Amino acid sequence: MDERLEALRGGLIVSCQAYPGEALYGSHHMATMAQAAADGGAIAIRTNSPQDVAAIREGCGLPVIGIWKKSSPGSDVYITPRASDALALFSAGADIVALDATPRVRPGGQSLEQMLEEIRRLQAIGSLSDSESGQDKKGLLMADISTFEEGLAAEALGFDLLSTTLSGYTPYSRQEAGPDLELVERLVNACAIPVIAEGRYDTPELAASALHCGAYAVVVGTAITRPHTLTQRFADAIGHKAK
Repeated sequence: MDERLEALRGGLIVSCQAYPGEALYGSHHMATMAQAAADGGAIAIRTNSPQDVAAIREGCGLPVIGIWKKSSPGSDVYITPRASDALALFSAGADIVALDATPRVRPGGQSLEQMLEEIRRLQAIGSLSDSESGQDKKGLLMADISTFEEGLAAEALGFDLLSTTLSGYTPYSRQEAGPDLELVERLVNACAIPVIAEGRYDTPELAASALHCGAYAVVVGTAITRPHTLTQRFADAIGHKAK
């Protein structure tokens, strides 16, 4: 197995993301957050945008899973919607790039299969152009899926690993308050590639349960790296907020 995948086995991947208008928005803050996660035992970081990938790569040295969240007119695909986005993440230093692997329409009407072919073609060109240095530019691709059928299809297309990131975030997938452990278990039993559990794992116990279901690793984000969301939960629970 690829050593980059082996490094993830049985571990906690921490998602470090912030959005414009939030106090922690900015690559410097995300790099600091990633270092804090590394200090606490994270084995990899998932983050958004080439800028944050580069900053975290330089700052903490853990493997980085890169995504690029971008809205596109006429398409509901939001996570790394174009092949050029994936290549930008690899160029910034991502070891793995995750992209929406649902069958939904991509910008320009490109299918998932066509996008994957374009990424691999561009990666091959990059590897050839850098052959004198002996470096291999080929990165690993993670399929963010929402259903069992999407997971099977992504494996058949040649993705290197799967993540249950989008379960509950497409209108046709299972809608649950908690994580979709059933999907994790079904994929683990049916697929030969690693299955990463992600989505609403907001307690240590739930994260551990994903591994007990056979997940290769588990991603936790909000419960660790979004303090304003956690604060809001406490404030709502006690019914008092600052005026």
